[in-house]
Amino acid sequence: MKPAGAAFAVPSSRLSRLARLGSLASGVAGGMIAEGVRQFAQGRRPSVGELLLTPANARRVADQLAQLRGAAMKVGQLLSMDAGDLIPPELAAILAQLRADARPMPMSQLVAVLEGSWGAGWEQQFERFSFTPLAAASIGQVHAATTRAGTRLAIKVQYPGVRQSISSDVDNVAGLLRLSGLLPKSLDIAPLLDEAKRQLHEEADYLSEGAHLTRYRGLLADSAAFVLPEVDAGLTRDNILAMSFIDGVAIESLADAAQAERDRVMTLLFALLFREIFDFRLVQTDPNFANYRYDPATRRLALLDFGATRIYAADRVEAYRRLLAGGMRQDLAALDTAAAELGYFQQGIRADHRRMVLDIFLLACEPLRQQGAYDFGRSSLAARMRDAGMRLGYDRDFWHTPPIDALFLHRKIGGLYLLAARLGARVDIRTLFLQHA
Repeated sequence: MKPAGAAFAVPSSRLSRLARLGSLASGVAGGMIAEGVRQFAQGRRPSVGELLLTPANARRVADQLAQLRGAAMKVGQLLSMDAGDLIPPELAAILAQLRADARPMPMSQLVAVLEGSWGAGWEQQFERFSFTPLAAASIGQVHAATTRAGTRLAIKVQYPGVRQSISSDVDNVAGLLRLSGLLPKSLDIAPLLDEAKRQLHEEADYLSEGAHLTRYRGLLADSAAFVLPEVDAGLTRDNILAMSFIDGVAIESLADAAQAERDRVMTLLFALLFREIFDFRLVQTDPNFANYRYDPATRRLALLDFGATRIYAADRVEAYRRLLAGGMRQDLAALDTAAAELGYFQQGIRADHRRMVLDIFLLACEPLRQQGAYDFGRSSLAARMRDAGMRLGYDRDFWHTPPIDALFLHRKIGGLYLLAARLGARVDIRTLFLQHA
């Protein structure tokens, strides 16, 4: 979750949300007409894409989806992050703005949600409840509270109407993007949209998230390096998740820490990733930096958000193990076999496209081939992977939606690569992986 910005009421009925999307479409069309008139007056003949992708229209799309929150905002986030190399970069830039927008609901709407879930007089359970949210995101916002017994809590409150509007929001936003002409007609995003709906229903069930959190606490009980919140079952509902409050600072603040500490922290996180995939087969797939906190006093890492948790089948995990091992050895045949098994190649894929996909895997596995610590701070790996993905994405004959479970792993791994680069960390990825190979 991001720190909360200015409050905006969340449209809670399906009709009001559809109307908001309709006004967005009208606003974008009006902006296109105005820009077209301006450019024609200057003697230019702009393309539809130039008219659509003006700064004003980009801001209009991001603002409206951010105010809708819920699935409308989330589908933009999923498309920009999970299919970034499959959609035009201009659209990705518009949608990426949603990851930075975090707008809480006003106090009156918040109180109505709390009363509906906890009943009248709910405030009597608390010595203190802060109505100013600590953070806000697409599905809910977090508040600090202290119970009468003196227990400090972090309470995540879901926006009203989110759960009921998931399917219609996803379909409406996808339709809006299709009508815009920005999504290629040949790109089959139906699997991604179906997964967005499934994931959003899962994320909107805070009882399920609480269960994932409790399970992770048990799995990491043997590690003193991590601390996870404890669920307060008495206050938790399907739309409210109450957890013990954990102190800490933003993990990005470690950029100013000693090199050894930055290296230690990122080594812990990559080691955890491999445990999630190969031991737990349970992966928290959201790479948002705000999901990690660091306690300078104890040097422990706090893991905070488990809404985007995915379970991976044993056969898929074994295929990913072979994929990474092939990339580590630069074994193209092993890479090709594992990638085909995982569904990376559509039927009839051209040989040159197939090799381009394998080359991207080889790039992503570069840290695995490093003997000793890989220096993420000095590496251009992220830029090279982005450029390779864009070259493939610009080829209209290739457009293909990768397997959904792979997209979520890409997101998690990419997020850790970016965090390691941000911290300038050096990590022996090869040795960590070989413990599971």
